[in-house]
Amino acid sequence: MILGAISIETISSVLSSWVWSPALVVLCLCSGLYFSLRTRFVQVRRFGAMARLLFSTDKTQKTGISSFQAFAMALSGRVGTGNIVGVATAIGYGGPGAIVWMWIIAFLGAGSAFVEATLAQIYKENHNGQFRGGPSYYIEKGLRCKWLAVLFAICSLIACGLLLPQVQSNGIAIAFANSVHVPPVYIGLVVALVLGLVIIGGVTRIAKVAEIVAPFMAVIYVILAIIILIINYTTIPSVLMDMIKGAIGTHELFGGIIGSTIAWGVKRGIYSNEAGQGTGPIVASAAKVSHPVKQGLVQAFSVYVDTLLVCSATAVMIMAVKTYNVMDANTGEVLFTSAYNLGAPDVSYTSTAIGTLLGMNLGNLVVAVALTFFAFTTIMAYYYYAETSIVYLFGKGKKEHTVVWILRICILIAVVFGSLKEARAAWNAGDIGVGTMAWINIVAIALLSPKAFRTLKDYEKQEKEGKDPVFDPEKLGIENAEFWEEKSRRGKDEESKRVKK
Repeated sequence: MILGAISIETISSVLSSWVWSPALVVLCLCSGLYFSLRTRFVQVRRFGAMARLLFSTDKTQKTGISSFQAFAMALSGRVGTGNIVGVATAIGYGGPGAIVWMWIIAFLGAGSAFVEATLAQIYKENHNGQFRGGPSYYIEKGLRCKWLAVLFAICSLIACGLLLPQVQSNGIAIAFANSVHVPPVYIGLVVALVLGLVIIGGVTRIAKVAEIVAPFMAVIYVILAIIILIINYTTIPSVLMDMIKGAIGTHELFGGIIGSTIAWGVKRGIYSNEAGQGTGPIVASAAKVSHPVKQGLVQAFSVYVDTLLVCSATAVMIMAVKTYNVMDANTGEVLFTSAYNLGAPDVSYTSTAIGTLLGMNLGNLVVAVALTFFAFTTIMAYYYYAETSIVYLFGKGKKEHTVVWILRICILIAVVFGSLKEARAAWNAGDIGVGTMAWINIVAIALLSPKAFRTLKDYEKQEKEGKDPVFDPEKLGIENAEFWEEKSRRGKDEESKRVKK
């Protein structure tokens, strides 16, 4: 039994290292830089529009959810264990400099998020009264590559329906085991029960829960981090120097692991903010907007909220109080040891930091509660991503309803199973899922990006003309955008009737 467990963990670790080879790290960074340059850094120059468009919704569309609900659902998927445990892991194996690389991938990733969300809106479909879209849809319609679209859908179904939920439930179980000593299986069963009640209600119920829980918890968590930073303000200069030196490989302790610093920063950054991963555009397509660029900007903003606020909140708490160890991931050598008797990176890095303010017992409990809300809303988002993959694969047949119920049962089992697993095995499985989707999606959006650039140019041209931009794919030479083609024709017909009257 022990040999089998060791074998599975070893295999998952090897597969994770293959998927997350240096090539994928370079691809993520270069693609984000390319999209940023081609859009003239839309994630910076349109920052004000990002915030304003959060509350912009096309009321002429009866189908879909509001922009803010789509933002909240995307934020739910992005803000999870990656923001608490993932940040600790990045620091533990990459050193303080890994956080700088998380920021870099967030900044560049906002460009990737804009492109993929815009493409998702362009190629979305109305399916049984709900908008569906994402990588599978724009790969099939935009690239006209059915087999690759099906492959992404299968990878997304496996990753979001089976692998990634285990990471989230594992984080919740460990946090409560540390704080109130509840056996992990009971935590897994409770999470599965509550999740079942939510996902049965479909995207509308998921969106309603997400728009309340996700922003509220993010704000509370950031405020807590600010308080800790104020109390430990004298450490700020040294923390900043450690981060900068670690990021460029000149730190006296961490200079030898610069490769790990970049890799762990990028890996955990993408795991957390999902930019380029292909899951963000799935929920972006559900929004009802008058022009695809509007939701593209909103989704780019959610990357900032996730990494620059929530991830940074965790990082400053851990590093200001120095509740972390740094270990060489390859040799196991401990390069820096905390005074708080901590082991390998996990939720204890964050809970110990908060414990210095509130006391260890209360600190553990606060992190357990925060992680529960973050991880639970993330699992909700994962379910929606997986359900959309099923709709893509089976939506035109009679099997969809049956397969959706099979998914619901499987994801609940995965939640319980994940609460019982070792943390390292759960994260390896999650990394394999995230990395596989990222490989397919980043290549796809790179090939399709000229359509997103064209759409952005059209949006900004209409803005300069004083119009509230509307989308006409035929005018831009974009084919297979059936929803928008039909909407544009209806609009032209109504305008023609008004003129005749």
